[in-house]
Amino acid sequence: MKHILLLGAGRSASVLIAYLLQNAVKQNWTLTIGDISVTHLEETLVGRDYVNAVIFDVFDEMQRTSEVAKADLVISLLPAAFHIQVALECLKQHKNMITASYVSPEIQALHEKAETEGLTFMMECGLDPGIDHMSAMQVIHHIKESGGHIFSFKSYTGGLMAPESDTNPWNYKITWNPRNVVLAGQGTAKYLELSRYKYIPYHRLFSRTETFNVLDYGEFEGYANRDSLSYREPYGLQKIDTILRGTFRRKGYSEAWNALVQLGMTDDTYKLENSATMTYAEFTAAYLPAGNEALPLAERTAGYLGFSPESDTIFKLSWLGLFSDETIGLENASPAQVVEKMLVEKWKLSPGDKDMIVMQHIFDYELQGQKKRLTSSMVVLGEDEVRTAMAKTVGLPVGIAAKLMLQGEITEKGVVIPTKGAIYGPILRELKEHGIHFIEEVTPLEN
Repeated sequence: MKHILLLGAGRSASVLIAYLLQNAVKQNWTLTIGDISVTHLEETLVGRDYVNAVIFDVFDEMQRTSEVAKADLVISLLPAAFHIQVALECLKQHKNMITASYVSPEIQALHEKAETEGLTFMMECGLDPGIDHMSAMQVIHHIKESGGHIFSFKSYTGGLMAPESDTNPWNYKITWNPRNVVLAGQGTAKYLELSRYKYIPYHRLFSRTETFNVLDYGEFEGYANRDSLSYREPYGLQKIDTILRGTFRRKGYSEAWNALVQLGMTDDTYKLENSATMTYAEFTAAYLPAGNEALPLAERTAGYLGFSPESDTIFKLSWLGLFSDETIGLENASPAQVVEKMLVEKWKLSPGDKDMIVMQHIFDYELQGQKKRLTSSMVVLGEDEVRTAMAKTVGLPVGIAAKLMLQGEITEKGVVIPTKGAIYGPILRELKEHGIHFIEEVTPLEN
């Protein structure tokens, strides 16, 4: 009998927990679920004597040591900053670990020790990162094995709303950490285009977008993620001319979000002097130059940003409440925290809302003297507020990897991401059984 310790039972863990419970009896597993609150799990776990839930504090050394000691495998869906605590404990107690998060420098530094100890720390095994790696590598390996040469690779992912739940002017609602939504894209995006290094600073990021069509779901716009260059080596694309990874949003989102950036409202580096008593209209006016105070605030904002007062972007800002006389009511808040409060209220999910994950890879390659484009697209729809598309695409790959690891099917050691066929092959095959799959289209390119 194998024992799994799952740390983290938030929104994105719901489908993973269901998967582990469904497989536990057949696979002869027992399961402990730990988080700062587990009361929401009580109904799910009734009558299941092979699983228990505990209130867990990752910084409680005695508890951390005790719970990890009982486990054959540790899965961490805790906030990314806490994974290093779990990893160090797993290294000390000779336990394998899986997470859905990016490899941090601190965890990457454990690679040689983990490899020497014969341990597998499987990272980046969720949605993005995770399914993006696996699906891209499957195509990359296929093209290379066929004798082809890939000269361009672009990949975009977005967590959005299903069409029937896409009911506000921004075509967006919050399905993950709202603070991360506000701070998304900060830093400089780096990528390669036609063999030239390209850089997009944050203040220009949302004005540099491309438009894409994905299956029958219409148009999306994509903006570049922070560092696409780092994927050349793990993807085996060191000689590629163009490589870019980015984020999908619906058309018009980026222009409106760029207005917030240009105003300075996404800055999290300082505190406002009177945010508790300030209104949203006063907040907006604080970022406009003096003069023309007789004009309506929306018109002044439009003129400053270079938009017509009747533009879609100004309508989106007005819909958020930036021109309202409502009091902010946040003590000692940064501009980004004010925006976050506004978004949490305006972009909240309604009962019955369903989310949607959209991913698309675009490979340009040459095979037998002919240039072609392979477009690989995935759309996953949520079922309800619990079995969301986000929870499916994060949780199922992690659950399948856990099963493979406990069965001894994953043999690679050290800090690992799922870019090898022995790992991604069986995971992608089982994901297809759950309705998560890619549709590929090949079209000729002019030579």
